[in-house]
Amino acid sequence: MARKYFGTDGIRGRANGEITPELALKVGQAAGLIFRGDHRHRVLIGKDTRLSGYMIETALVAGFTSVGMDVLLTGPIPTPAVGMLTRSMRADLGVMISASHNPFDDNGIKLFGPDGFKLSDEVEHQIEALIDSELLKRLAKGTDLGRAKRIDGVQDRYIEFAKRTLPRNLSLGGLRVVVDCAHGAGYRVTPEALRELDAEVITMGVEPDGFNINHECGSTEPTALCQKVKEMRADIGIALDGDADRVLIVDERGRIVDGDQLLAVIAESWQADGRLAKPGVVATVMSNLGLERYLGNLGIALIRTPVGDRYVLEQMRTHGYNVGGEPSGHIILSDYTTTGDGLLAALQVLAVVKKQDQPVSKVCHRFDPLPQVLKNVRYKSGKPLENAKVRSAIEDAEARLDGHGRLIVRSSGTEPVIRVMGEGDDKVLVEEVVDDIVDALTNAA
Repeated sequence: MARKYFGTDGIRGRANGEITPELALKVGQAAGLIFRGDHRHRVLIGKDTRLSGYMIETALVAGFTSVGMDVLLTGPIPTPAVGMLTRSMRADLGVMISASHNPFDDNGIKLFGPDGFKLSDEVEHQIEALIDSELLKRLAKGTDLGRAKRIDGVQDRYIEFAKRTLPRNLSLGGLRVVVDCAHGAGYRVTPEALRELDAEVITMGVEPDGFNINHECGSTEPTALCQKVKEMRADIGIALDGDADRVLIVDERGRIVDGDQLLAVIAESWQADGRLAKPGVVATVMSNLGLERYLGNLGIALIRTPVGDRYVLEQMRTHGYNVGGEPSGHIILSDYTTTGDGLLAALQVLAVVKKQDQPVSKVCHRFDPLPQVLKNVRYKSGKPLENAKVRSAIEDAEARLDGHGRLIVRSSGTEPVIRVMGEGDDKVLVEEVVDDIVDALTNAA
């Protein structure tokens, strides 16, 4: 059943385009009605640093309070902190206002249940049905309206939570760390957590103005961080995205370490320490075949899912795995958190760096990835993947790669983009088949 509002990661779109105050109001009312019971219920709302966050936050507050839910407002805080705080503060619902790595003029609404996990497809369907129903007749009476208040100290609670994921006697002293917070939700908590663990911290992307989130910075644009690491002769660079649920690492030579390498580092470390719940790691179809081969040599299986951290997490919860993630840097460590957490993943890598007392370039290069080409094609409307010439190009590409690599062509779940990924031992062949598909998509778009 197709969903009208929810994508693979909540509701997302252009602020005052798809994401309007009217929609936010109805989301608050619909979600509030589903999670409201016989007693006074509470919802916790966090956000990133986008200008439109004020507008959406206010509309959500109106929606929730209008159906009788009390609202706790945290201000800017990472997405994983919302999941953690929803559980620890015993809220009945958590909300994160963010469009993650998208530009500032996009925004979104992510919903978490009382267990801190993102809502199931079934519950999202229920919310969508209510959004399009007659809600006026179901609003709370005057004496049952909810209240809203801002709460202090949530950043400190999250910092302490993050620090407790490391051994108590572990110090990051002696490490010079450059951290790029993308002018986003982690701009306060991430540098402070690293400083409290005794690292020497050099900051970037910590001056949000409502417009600069993810702009030429963060995990989606790490060029400036790579340069800064070399300039400052730092040991490591850490790049977060706008809502701090993903991370990329930069080694001391200024080279990027992606999520696949981080999964290998963490999985091998946890296996050695007896912390890997099962001999397996969950990743998506986009993870490099090199990762699969490397883990296989360690006796660790790679279980693949469709693209999206929600599918990775679903597989982890269903089958009892405690490490999973994506090449983009969504790393889920379910012993600690209910979603991807950039800070927690970075701390696990830093712990391995300290333990092995080796440069990051050595610690974080576990395998040579197979040549992989990824290109995005933006389209205005329609369904380009149903175009006859596009389908023919994909069939031709699959035939050429048969037995020599992999091909993934998919629609983004969060924006009007077709993603084309080719992978194989022959880079020239991979580039040719990807370019053929991109050309067909460009003509169809």
